[in-house]
Amino acid sequence: MGHELRVLRAEEWDVWFRQLELAFGGAPEPAEGRELYRDLTEIDRSLAVWDGDDCVGSASAFSFRMAVPGGAVVPAAGVTMVGVAPTHRRRGVLTSMMRRQLDDVRAGGEPLAVLTASDPAIYPRFGYGIGAYGLSMEIDTTRVRVSVPPGADAVRMRLVDPLEALPACERVYAALVPGRPGMPARQPGWERQGLLDPVSERGGKAPLACVLAEGPDGEVLGYARYQVNPEWERKGSAGSVEVLQLDAVDPAAYAALWRYVCGIDLTWTVRAHRRPADDPVLHLVTDVRRSQLLLRDALHVRLVELGAALEARSYGVPVDVVLDVADEFCPWNGGRWRLSADASGVSCVRTGDPADLALSARDLAAVYLGGNSLLSLAAAGRVRELRPGALAVASRAFAGDVAPWLPHGF
Repeated sequence: MGHELRVLRAEEWDVWFRQLELAFGGAPEPAEGRELYRDLTEIDRSLAVWDGDDCVGSASAFSFRMAVPGGAVVPAAGVTMVGVAPTHRRRGVLTSMMRRQLDDVRAGGEPLAVLTASDPAIYPRFGYGIGAYGLSMEIDTTRVRVSVPPGADAVRMRLVDPLEALPACERVYAALVPGRPGMPARQPGWERQGLLDPVSERGGKAPLACVLAEGPDGEVLGYARYQVNPEWERKGSAGSVEVLQLDAVDPAAYAALWRYVCGIDLTWTVRAHRRPADDPVLHLVTDVRRSQLLLRDALHVRLVELGAALEARSYGVPVDVVLDVADEFCPWNGGRWRLSADASGVSCVRTGDPADLALSARDLAAVYLGGNSLLSLAAAGRVRELRPGALAVASRAFAGDVAPWLPHGF
């Protein structure tokens, strides 16, 4: 069709980003967010499709490092800013960008690519599987209380300026990364994302607030960033709290932070999004039904170099299994691979031995972070057991100790 696909030039960023806004409905990004994304954009990893002088497609990637089961932090391409002009849908624009991007990721030596999907039905055909889920909740604090463990009463809550508290909050975040697969290690500049608070986006909410949870010696054990929405009805206050981030390195501090946000005066509802699927708060609230839980896809994972990706993580039990993997979009991953893991290490190499399990690269990506089980996928007909007993052992090996979690978008 005469389209030109090439790497973006720095002077084209405004046109390119405006195309992205139009692809997502046309609403302009607030100035603060626009400035941040301009600074974070890696120009040499950004692709543009042109039809003459018109930019009709965009895609980019961030150079992330992401935690995987076992605590390793692995290079991963954070696929982002993917959009196609409504005038150019179903012309192969997206496929051409995905093809070029995954080839580039492979050439750059990154074993993984990850993304968040505006439409989760789009990316399975490119080999992405849902690797992590996010939990949303709306807690009715008129009926729900937070039960705290011993030590929570000794935790001090201190309101601070969000910018001044940033270094302390970042230390807490960094300490959590190795223990939670899916968490990106914070790259320079990304700490600014959690402070975005454009007035145009508040919708009547108060400015961003930050509270620190401190131990007896003043050490910062956790933090919460939140906004209060001070609403009123004829019968009285009807305010709510939106929890934007809440992290802690200590169970007592974690519970104390939830008790704090659920006890703010003149508010009766606490809303939180992008929480881990196994968030400990589920064991702290006194009535989980009145916490209105909703689970949805959060992080989509693509194994770009299958062998390197599987060798980068650890496994829950010793395993020796031959995987017959189908991968049409990245054919270099297709074929049989022997995965062997025990206390001495992990190996994943090509083999001519008979296969024990057959599955697609998409389904292997879905279990990579430990957020889904091979047994569950087999029950859905997406994994076939070719050697009796192999499925149960492999499923236990891939299982994670905690649910994978993506704490913020990109």
